[in-house]
Amino acid sequence: MSMDVGTLWGWLLLLLTAVGSGAEFQRNMLKLQGDYYLAGFFPLHDNIRTKRERPILEDCKLGTENKHGYHLAQALRFAVEEINNRTGPYPNLLPGVRLGYHLYDTCAIQAGVLASVNVMQDQEEILRPLPGSSPPDDSPMVVIGPDSSSRTMPTAVLLGAYLVPQISYEASNEMLSNKAVYPSFFRTIPSDTIQVSAMIQVLKRYRWTWIALLGSDNAYGLQGMQSLSQQSAYHDICIAYQSVLPRRTAANTQMLRNMVDAILRTNVKTIVLFSSKSRLQGFFPLVVERNVTGKIWLGSEDWIASALIADIPGIRTLGTFLGMSVKFKVIPGFGGFERKMQEMSRHIDRSEFSKLPLGPLGECLQTSDGYVLAASDHPMDSYDFASSFNVYRAVYAVAHALHKKLGCDVGGCEARTINPWQLLPLLKKVRFSVGNSSMYFDENGDPPTGYDIVVWLWRGSQWIVKEVGSYTPYPSSLTVNTSLIEWSLPADATSAGPDGQVPNSMCSPDCDFGHRRLQTGQHKCCFDCLACPAATFLNKSGASSCQPCPEKEWAPPKSEKCLQRTLLFLAWDAPLSVALLLLLAATLLLTTGSAVILLLHLDTPVVKSAGGRTCIVMLASLTAAAASALCHFGLPTRPGCLLKQPLFVVSFAVCLACVTVRAFQVVCIFKFASRLPMLYDRWAKNHGPEYTILAVSAAVLCVSVLRVAADPPEPSADLRFYPDSIVLECSHTLSPGSWVELACASLLSGLCFTLSYMGKDLPANYNEAKCVAFSLVVYMISWICYFTLYLISRDAFTMAVNVFAILSSVLGVFGGYFLPKVYIIIFRPQMNTSAHFQNCIQMYTMNKQ
Repeated sequence: MSMDVGTLWGWLLLLLTAVGSGAEFQRNMLKLQGDYYLAGFFPLHDNIRTKRERPILEDCKLGTENKHGYHLAQALRFAVEEINNRTGPYPNLLPGVRLGYHLYDTCAIQAGVLASVNVMQDQEEILRPLPGSSPPDDSPMVVIGPDSSSRTMPTAVLLGAYLVPQISYEASNEMLSNKAVYPSFFRTIPSDTIQVSAMIQVLKRYRWTWIALLGSDNAYGLQGMQSLSQQSAYHDICIAYQSVLPRRTAANTQMLRNMVDAILRTNVKTIVLFSSKSRLQGFFPLVVERNVTGKIWLGSEDWIASALIADIPGIRTLGTFLGMSVKFKVIPGFGGFERKMQEMSRHIDRSEFSKLPLGPLGECLQTSDGYVLAASDHPMDSYDFASSFNVYRAVYAVAHALHKKLGCDVGGCEARTINPWQLLPLLKKVRFSVGNSSMYFDENGDPPTGYDIVVWLWRGSQWIVKEVGSYTPYPSSLTVNTSLIEWSLPADATSAGPDGQVPNSMCSPDCDFGHRRLQTGQHKCCFDCLACPAATFLNKSGASSCQPCPEKEWAPPKSEKCLQRTLLFLAWDAPLSVALLLLLAATLLLTTGSAVILLLHLDTPVVKSAGGRTCIVMLASLTAAAASALCHFGLPTRPGCLLKQPLFVVSFAVCLACVTVRAFQVVCIFKFASRLPMLYDRWAKNHGPEYTILAVSAAVLCVSVLRVAADPPEPSADLRFYPDSIVLECSHTLSPGSWVELACASLLSGLCFTLSYMGKDLPANYNEAKCVAFSLVVYMISWICYFTLYLISRDAFTMAVNVFAILSSVLGVFGGYFLPKVYIIIFRPQMNTSAHFQNCIQMYTMNKQ
């Protein structure tokens, strides 16, 4: 807590004058004789606030009576009476020991400091007695109070210097948990750290992420507001507006009005108020003045259960009031105790209070101040009950520690002098229950209790604080029964949230699944929603980036989950596959059947003119080429990938080599044999055709083997070609090696086409130019169509086109070269004679002449 220089000098002046002022201050306190004493710091009056440069203490009795402080003082007196009279929940506590107390009216911070100095003065006289004086026998061992964090911090520092235990019932500032600064401080109210956590959980529960935050201009409000602001950032809660609430004066009224206008401009529905009630007394009337409706006011424990705020005219129209309330239990017999005090005081005229002797009544109230306060009508509200329960528990904590120190558990209590610091370790270890509520202090001097979640309800003109849930810190758990909350919606009723009637308080509505956030300003709660692109997904709200799908999955735009990719391959049982397999079977039947027919008619002119035994080799290679189509069906395998292309290319190259050599022979016989008779004759007689076919076939085979050895094809899954499918194929389909392999076959087919075309004017029995040319055109067109389609598509249809290209190539050569021969053998045997062939040659010779 920061102080300016003037304030600091004021505290020093108070300390310097404390000894002189102590006597007057003691005369104004309430006191009960006992064996051991407690000091109670309670605000029995509200201080008269005048503008002074230094913190000079006014007479507390000049201020107005504080009903809340009166109830707190009565709670201490009631607890002490229970313990002394053995009528409380622990009748065996401190047997034979009588507790006494000093009650100080801490109407202001200065009064609390002076009361602390008074306690410290007693400790100084005990530790270092003056010559000729005896130490006081009524020095307090423990201080209970003061009421607020602002008033507690100065006293905690002073009392900590002498290790005088101090137990506060309302000081919740989290800084007081720092044992290095406040070594002897305890409290029976939870720390604001827990209250902040509870508020954050409520905001998260209802998804109120766009809020305004106001805090009072004291230690309680400033520290609470700071903690809330820090914690909000970790929970995606955005603070659209934040400000400090001062006490309302004529000078700052307009500033408070501007504050209200600023909140309205932010369009927030939820306003969090971490403030003391004294600041809100002046703020809420200005909010009512602006006709504000439909807001959610989330309040801290200091004011949410206070009738002082609820009684402000017109406040019920502002919206829904929800907040934190300290957990408490109704103290049995406490209400009757207060009524008894009030009845006793009413029988005495107020003018006679100061003349009363300390008789039976005076023993209860001790001073005229006690009579005045007790005679006033002070009804209790929830806030009074909660704080009184905390005072009650504080007294019992001291009693349990003293019980342990005096050894009361074994044969009665031992009468001994006890210094305050001796109770410190025992207070840290106390553990007991009050009203089914466990009470102990943790290592920071804080209790283990959480908060109740309460809401304001009105039944006609009657105001009710209703518990609708609770928050426990260890472990962190929030429970709220939303059905018990009566939401006050705005007139348009267009801001209902995800729970139906729960008001919505968000800068931007949540993005649907499959959409990511794009922040549009300085607050991350304000954003646009962008659809996730293809191959990404998002199945949660609030993310700023979409998640990529795994390799084997895909997703269309705006997806909230990924789907399995379709596997693309030529399945055996696909309708298109069945048709191709039937065509393949027919092709194999034709090639093998034709081979048998030609083998049976090997010595006939037709077979000899076609190449003789070479025809069997050609048909065998066509059969192998057609059989290579089987490697294209089903899932790719390593053997299939190794054989698929080489088997077709080599087999088909053997066939083309045979056709090429045969065409070369025919052209040479009819056109070039007379020009180069010796060369051709030597080539033909020395098995030139066979060696040529073997050499060409071996060359193509070597190219294929080298390609497979250097870059062996493997079964692969192409994940890049289609976003939603996986192409299962063999790798390196279009590798440089495969292009060389195909280039050899293409070069051979081009040579075959050229030689066949050169024999277009030969005798009919030797002229297959048109048929061979047609076969090669079919071959080339089939493969050009396949590779063109392969570049733009890799689906099962493209794979089927590959198989069809193989079969069409085989059938093209078979139909153009062998089918006419087989036809003549079977259906025109008269043309399969030597006479017919001689006649054709004579006709060609005559035409040439």
